Amino acid sequence: MPEYRARIAAGSIASDPAQASAAERLQDLWAKLRGYNPSPKTPPNGWVGKLLRRKQVEDIEDRPNGLYLVGDVGRGKSMLMDLFFEAADVPRKKRIHFHEFMQDAHRRFHAIKRANPEIDDPIPPLADMIAEEAALLCFDEFQVHAIVDAMILGRLFEALFARLVVVVATSNTLPDDLYKGKPGRDAFLPFIGLLKKKLDVLVLDSARDYRRQRLHGLKAWHVPADNRADRALDVVFNELSGGTEPKPDHLTIACRTLTVPLSVPGAARFDFHALCGVPLGPGDYLALATHYRAILIEGIPRLSPDNFDEARRFVTLIDALYEHRVKLYASAAALPDELYRSGEGAQIFERTASRLEEMQSETYLALPHLT
Repeated sequence: MPEYRARIAAGSIASDPAQASAAERLQDLWAKLRGYNPSPKTPPNGWVGKLLRRKQVEDIEDRPNGLYLVGDVGRGKSMLMDLFFEAADVPRKKRIHFHEFMQDAHRRFHAIKRANPEIDDPIPPLADMIAEEAALLCFDEFQVHAIVDAMILGRLFEALFARLVVVVATSNTLPDDLYKGKPGRDAFLPFIGLLKKKLDVLVLDSARDYRRQRLHGLKAWHVPADNRADRALDVVFNELSGGTEPKPDHLTIACRTLTVPLSVPGAARFDFHALCGVPLGPGDYLALATHYRAILIEGIPRLSPDNFDEARRFVTLIDALYEHRVKLYASAAALPDELYRSGEGAQIFERTASRLEEMQSETYLALPHLT
C-alpha cells in the first residue's frame, strides 16, 4: 500500500518483511474492491426477484474473499488494517472493534424482536441493516468469548456474506482456535468453516513486538499514587490505545452487565474502588482477564483487616490477571510487599505480593495473553 511504503520511507515505521507481505495482500484486495458497492437488499419474490437472485449468485461468486490477519500482540495488524481501510475506495465501509460490533448486533437483534413480534427470525432484517451501512466491514480484535455471541455468529455472518459484505479482521487467535474449550463449541464449528471459506487466513509472523517496544522502559508499578503516577499511567494508556479514543465499555456476564469506565481495544482502566470496592466476584474478574490484555488500576491503597473485603477481592482479581497473563500497570500507596503488612489476611497476601512483583518483570511482560 502506498501509505505503508511512504511511512517506511519517512522513517515513522521500520521495514518489516512480514508486514510488507501482509501489505501486498491487502493491496491486492484494495484493487479488487475499487468502487465496490453491491446492493445490500435481499431480492423480492416473483419473477423479478428470480432474476435478481440469479444476478446475486453471480455477484457472490465474483465477490472477493476477505482477509483474516492473525498474529501475536504488537505485530502491526491493526496499523495495516487501518491503512487499508483509509485507502479502500468503497462507498459503504465501517471499521469497528469486534466486541463493540457484537454488542450493537445484540442490541439491534432484541430491538427488532420487540418492534416486530411477528418476525420469527430477526437475523435477516439485522443483516439487512448492517449490509446497508457497510459493504466492507473491518473488525479489530476478532475474538469470541461469550456464548451469546457464539450462538448467533454463524447465522449472522452467513446472512452478511449472502448480502455480499466483505470482511477484513485482525485477531490474536487462529480461526480453528476460536471459542476453544467453551460450552457449545461443537455448534460453533460450522461458523469456523464459513469464516475460513470466506476469508483468506494470513499469519503475520513478525519477529518484533512493536507495542512492547513502545512500552519498554515504562514502569508497571508507581508509588505513591499521586498526580505524577496518574500522568505515568496516562502515557502507558496512550501507548496501548494506538491512537484510539478511550471510551466506556460493557461486558455481559451471565445476565449482568459489567461497566468498564475507560477502554481501548485490548486494554481497560479503572480506579481501585471500581474494581474492588464493589461486590464483584471471580466471574467478573475472569471476564476482564480474558477480554483485556492489559489492565490499569489507579489508587491501590494499603490493605488491612479494616478493608478486608476490598483486599479479598483484590487477591481474586490478581489471581485472574496472573493466570491469563494480563499486563498490569498500577499506582499504589506502597510496593507490593508492603501493601498488606500485618493483621488477619497478611500471610495470605504474601502470594499475591509475589505475583505482583513477578508481573513487573520483563519475562512476564513478554508472555502472550491467554484467553
